[in-house]
Amino acid sequence: MSTSSPSLAPSPTTPSDDAVVALTRAWLEQAVIGLNLCPFAKSVHVKNQVRYHVSRQQDWNDLSVELEQELSFLAKADPEQVDTTLFILPLALADFHEYNDFLNWADRLLERMELDGELQIASFHPDYQFADAGPDDIENYSNRSPFPILHLLRESSIDRAVAAYPDAAAIFEKNMATLRNLGLSGWNMLPFVVSKEQQ
Repeated sequence: MSTSSPSLAPSPTTPSDDAVVALTRAWLEQAVIGLNLCPFAKSVHVKNQVRYHVSRQQDWNDLSVELEQELSFLAKADPEQVDTTLFILPLALADFHEYNDFLNWADRLLERMELDGELQIASFHPDYQFADAGPDDIENYSNRSPFPILHLLRESSIDRAVAAYPDAAAIFEKNMATLRNLGLSGWNMLPFVVSKEQQ
């Protein structure tokens, strides 16, 4: 399956790479770390081990080529320098269903590269929706990001995180409680959300 459309240069409605990274970093700091949605994110963030890669591709084949390059880069990189990558897609996969289709494609790519078991891909999207949730449920916001993102992770880092915090179910339940207490109005007051709406 492939979709194609012309490449777009940055414009008043297409933020620059620097702006995309700045907004993504603000989301990581204010939501993921600030609300403690992921107790493992702060460590790699403060050590500057998070790589931000902005892809301007829109065609699935071109996206796959660039994703393959990024997966290869992460697999070969020194974990002390680059532990994880946020592969950010400001121009592609705005439709959540198409995004999920591409995520399946990306997982197959990981298998073809024989990197499954070494790396994995987590998902974040502006319209993320859990299978058992309604579109407006606040619980979805644990995985809602300013742009579609493929989060490339090392299995070894996940194993260390699980060993340090073995009850993953407790993290999920805590996140749901945090978001319910915050509510949509509280989420919309986070500075990165305000910044996104002003673009």
